[in-house]
Amino acid sequence: MAEDLFRYDLMVENALRGVVRDALRRALNHGLPGNHHFYLTFKTRAPGVEIPSYLIERYPDEMTIVLQFQYWNLEVEDQRFSVMLSFNDIRERLVVPYEALTGFADPSVQFGLQFQDGSASGSGDSDSDPDPTPPDGGGDAPADGGSGEVVSLDHFRKKK
Repeated sequence: MAEDLFRYDLMVENALRGVVRDALRRALNHGLPGNHHFYLTFKTRAPGVEIPSYLIERYPDEMTIVLQFQYWNLEVEDQRFSVMLSFNDIRERLVVPYEALTGFADPSVQFGLQFQDGSASGSGDSDSDPDPTPPDGGGDAPADGGSGEVVSLDHFRKKK
């Protein structure tokens, strides 16, 4: 098997984290309709995570938060989100980069995603995207020496 120089695995992870960002934006703009609610699991010690120290002590590796009825000041940015939640009747602000996420679920529609540890992507820099630029040499021919044929998808489309 040829080496994946494009790192498609990282591109897919980035796209799926975008699904979470889009869901949070919809919740921000329209609220959570019906029975929708989100479970967000993240690495508490990942770069960019900001939570109170007592929560890190209680959840030294991973923590799951629920956005359903009582959350405040949800902010959704391109690389992270923040939200205020109540812990023992004390409101705390949590900041979570999408790269710190290990899971997302909306049980009301039986939808869920699991993510690889964001630090496995190399730099751990939440601003980094996988670089789709071919390596030096132009990338004109496939690495396995194949012909790189173009296949028309018209053959697979249903005829009208």
